[in-house]
Amino acid sequence: MNAEFDIISRYFRRPAPNAVLGIGDDAALIAVPANNELAISTDALVCGTHFFVDTDPYKLGYKSLAVNLSDMAAMGATPRWVLLALTLPDDLVKHQTSWLTEFSAGFFALADEYQVALIGGDTTAGPLSVCIQIIGEVPAGKALRRRGAQIGDDIWISGHLGDAALVLNHELKKISLAEDEITQCLPALLMPAARVELGQRLIELAHSAIDISDGLLADLGHILTASEKSACIAMDKIPCSAILKKYLSMPLATECLLAGGDDYELCFTASPVNRNKVASLAEELDIHLTRIGEVCSGKGVIVKDGEGKIITLESSGYEHFSARG
Repeated sequence: MNAEFDIISRYFRRPAPNAVLGIGDDAALIAVPANNELAISTDALVCGTHFFVDTDPYKLGYKSLAVNLSDMAAMGATPRWVLLALTLPDDLVKHQTSWLTEFSAGFFALADEYQVALIGGDTTAGPLSVCIQIIGEVPAGKALRRRGAQIGDDIWISGHLGDAALVLNHELKKISLAEDEITQCLPALLMPAARVELGQRLIELAHSAIDISDGLLADLGHILTASEKSACIAMDKIPCSAILKKYLSMPLATECLLAGGDDYELCFTASPVNRNKVASLAEELDIHLTRIGEVCSGKGVIVKDGEGKIITLESSGYEHFSARG
């Protein structure tokens, strides 16, 4: 079966009511409401680098969109349209057609939840990879940015960190988790939450924001670099699961918490005068929001343990082109 257009027609062609023109022409057409700006981002997931070859295709489809939704959340944008580029091995297309069925089902399950329309893309033969471009809308001049952190700002984290990196290290045989621990941690790695509504609600509360994809220290560091500020955070205030907390005596677990990546929670800074509003927002959205430190003058991130001692890590986060053993 399965020439390029057969794949598109069978698995990915759907109505796109929020676009002027969706899949079918050389380009899609979208109309942008007055007084809005477009927020545009793209992410690539490559087999062997970002996911294992035997990853559940439904969950891969879900995650491939979730990580892009997370970028929209970090900007306070409403996600509206996506373009999908798939590189597919011959064997998968010719002999494992259920893979495309499951991948597209996971992708559209999340797309439907957020009313995001697939309006185009590409398919080609080669090593398995997934590349998505996402487009959202945000009121003009209101987008959350990295550069807005101010001295004295509280630093906040949504959800909890480290489970995705912990279970990934189990898969890489760097740590051994019990079966129930694996079961509880895997959703963080394979089907992360997208904090879209939280990002939208932070527009009037936060001075800066970012999603935590490469690790807390790395991504908070991006805020600080853009804002030309420093930060001091408390290790014992960083939210983590009971499972990760159990292993925190191990340096690897500490690295998972501070620099593991794949969390896709939001890190944001806000004035202390907004603490009650942030707390109310957490209750309203039923999302755990934790204040872990404050923005200071200077450069870099200082992490202190419960006794006030500075913690130093070999790695501050995931780097795509660093040498890896």
